[in-house]
Amino acid sequence: MANLSSTNIPGSANSEDDEPTLPRASINKMIKELVPSVRIANEARELILNCCTEFIHLLSSEANEICNQLNKKTINAEHVLAALDKLGFNDYTAEAEAVLKDCKAVAAKRRRQSTRLENLGIPEEELLRQQQELFAKARQEQAQADQQQWEQLQAAVAKQAQQQQQQQGLEDLDDYS
Repeated sequence: MANLSSTNIPGSANSEDDEPTLPRASINKMIKELVPSVRIANEARELILNCCTEFIHLLSSEANEICNQLNKKTINAEHVLAALDKLGFNDYTAEAEAVLKDCKAVAAKRRRQSTRLENLGIPEEELLRQQQELFAKARQEQAQADQQQWEQLQAAVAKQAQQQQQQQGLEDLDDYS
C-alpha cells in the first residue's frame, strides 16, 4: 500500500478525503452490535475504520494478484477466499464461505421473486389487456368526474349571473320609486 503520510497533504490530488472508505455509520453500527455495553472513543472508531479499510485494500489487492495469476479478468469469491488463506486468515475462511452461501441463497430468492410474474399462470398478453382495460376505465371515470365538475361550475356561474340580474332588477326598481 502507498505511504499514507504523503497522501495527507491538504489540497493534493491524493488527499485522504479522496480515498474510498467504509461508511462511518456502518462501522458504528457494527461496533454497537458487537460490543453494546462498551463506549468507544471517536479516535478508536476512526482507527477501527482505517484498519477495516486497509484490510479490504490488502485483501482485494491479494485477490487481484491471484486473479491475474490465473489469467482471469474478474475477481470472484474463490479468489477472495484464496487471498484470505494466503494472507494467513485461514480461520475466517469457513465463516466467509458460510456468508457467501447465505448471500447466494438471498440472491436466488430475489431472482425467484422477480419471476413471480411468470409463475402467475396468466399470459403476459392477458395481463397487458387487463391493465389497458383498467387504464381505460380510470380515464372514463376521470372524464366523468371532470364533466360533473364542469357542470357544477357552469351551474354555479349561471346561479351567480341570475342573482346578479335579480339584484340589478331590484336596484332598477329602486331607481323608479
